[in-house]
Amino acid sequence: MTRLIVAAGGGGDAVAAAMLHAALYGDEDQAVILTYAWDRLLIDPIPGPRGPQDFTGLEQLTPAVWTVPAEARPIAPAGSTLPRLAAELPHTFALIDPHHGTQGITRQLEQLVEHLAPTSIDLLDVGGDILARGDEPTLKSPLADALTLAACCQVNTPVRLLVAGPGLDGELPPEDVLGAVGPVTHTFTAKDVGPISSVLEWHPSEATAMLAATARGVRGTCEVRDAGLPVPLTDEGPAVHEADMDEALSRNELARAILHTASLSEAEAHSREICGYSEIDYERNKAAWLTEQPPLDLNPETVLVRLDGFEAEAHSRGVTHTTFRHLTEALNLNGTQRQDLRELLINSRPEQYDAPLWRITTHA
Repeated sequence: MTRLIVAAGGGGDAVAAAMLHAALYGDEDQAVILTYAWDRLLIDPIPGPRGPQDFTGLEQLTPAVWTVPAEARPIAPAGSTLPRLAAELPHTFALIDPHHGTQGITRQLEQLVEHLAPTSIDLLDVGGDILARGDEPTLKSPLADALTLAACCQVNTPVRLLVAGPGLDGELPPEDVLGAVGPVTHTFTAKDVGPISSVLEWHPSEATAMLAATARGVRGTCEVRDAGLPVPLTDEGPAVHEADMDEALSRNELARAILHTASLSEAEAHSREICGYSEIDYERNKAAWLTEQPPLDLNPETVLVRLDGFEAEAHSRGVTHTTFRHLTEALNLNGTQRQDLRELLINSRPEQYDAPLWRITTHA
């Protein structure tokens, strides 16, 4: 049997989709994970999502859908985590192309349904910002989720909306998400994290890292993103809730506005009008700023001194954990140095590694 899982926001949602498939459906069923090639700037320095034209080595599944095998490569200077995901995980990763708006994604879904005849279709979002109205002050990246929600609502076949880790993306308060979801479908455990544990060693997703950490029993407060948002790690963290698709669309003003869009720029315009911004504009501005930043020397002694100062301040704020992405920014390092920083810290202080998070302590 074939299961189709749509990773609502791309990025870490695709990794969580692999974990969800193993937990709910096991090894006997095959999974096709439909996801964006829309990575953080430290992976892909070009703002916005990539399309099929940005890769070599893709394989055509239907007229509108291309899969990303391990041999595929993004065309420089673009970057993508998808080929490595395809190399390390047993699933088929198919590429969402949002450049033709919601109409284009709907067409992709319809062709996949006809071609695969999937036993089930799940739309998975980690954190729950797919349930946002659009005016929440903490909302940062509504466009990708709104596009997939709008498309899934127009496919003439049942789609189940699942929200994993309510509030873990730092975009909506957990209580807001919990007030908009239904019953718990599954609660991830440490065993469920096993199939993706190697991916968590390098993938930059913060929300999925916290999802995995809570499944492993980590509790506390995790500081994330460049702004240092505090995210609670609670017993609700590893839960997967079902949510009503129609109610989600009714809540999500942006998703309703872009139902009939035929281009990404058209969807972006609606985002600026409804939310006051486009997340791709934010990426454009940050990319321009990053090109002006010279690379810094990753001197171990200097880094550990800075780390002690950061941890003392974080501890005073009640923070118990952080991500390596946030540490990279907090220590004034370049995003491309994230993996080197991670290896340095784990080798220097392995007792503080609560995989895949960093545990805050205070040092004399």
